[in-house]
Amino acid sequence: MSESLVLLHGFSGTHRAWDGVVECLDRERYSPLAIDLPGHGSAAGAEQPITFAGCAAHVLERSPDRFSLCGYSMGGRIALYLALAEPARVRRLVLVSSTPGIEDPEERAARRRSDHRLAEQLETGPFEDFIERWRTQPLFAGDPPEVTALARADQRRNRPEAMAAVLRGVGTGEMEPMWGRLGELAMEVTLVVGDRDKRFTELARRMIVQLGDGRIEVISGGHALLLENPAEVARAIMECP
Repeated sequence: MSESLVLLHGFSGTHRAWDGVVECLDRERYSPLAIDLPGHGSAAGAEQPITFAGCAAHVLERSPDRFSLCGYSMGGRIALYLALAEPARVRRLVLVSSTPGIEDPEERAARRRSDHRLAEQLETGPFEDFIERWRTQPLFAGDPPEVTALARADQRRNRPEAMAAVLRGVGTGEMEPMWGRLGELAMEVTLVVGDRDKRFTELARRMIVQLGDGRIEVISGGHALLLENPAEVARAIMECP
């Protein structure tokens, strides 16, 4: 029987961000299910306000009884929340370019204020301005042009007012940090990061110390690994026991 893989995209993406990874998976071994998270794509009209608990419930309602869970960036934070809340449902966990949240309260508050300002801009300004601003931040510096084009095309599948609701509900600044709970994860955890993504590589090395059963895969690429190096992301998933 094939292994069920539930795939969660990042902020301002959709389930289509996983297309390249899905194409590289062995379909005899795996049954992938990429889900639009609340506020994104086909789930843009999801019930408001958007919360971590609501996102977890949204995923669980659409998933098989037991599955492996893979999340990218924001989707990784939601995947981590879900795995801690419903560990019996999650066979193993793969976090791509993700983090357990911001530990420092002042830094977290500053990020929350920044997220809320961005939400206001999404509601009042042209959506294309947001897309340009988001893709030109240092996190995506060095991305090949084709990766930037794919990311922008996926962002355009969303609605600006829904993106604002996502930022106010499950933005990085809204998340209670889960660093202290990493040791509760009984399932195997794989952390996948890009070799150009220095910040998230450092975070992954900190996370692995607290995980009882975990490993790191550093692959070629930046933060947007699903689009830049889908074959290696697929390999990292398939090499998990």
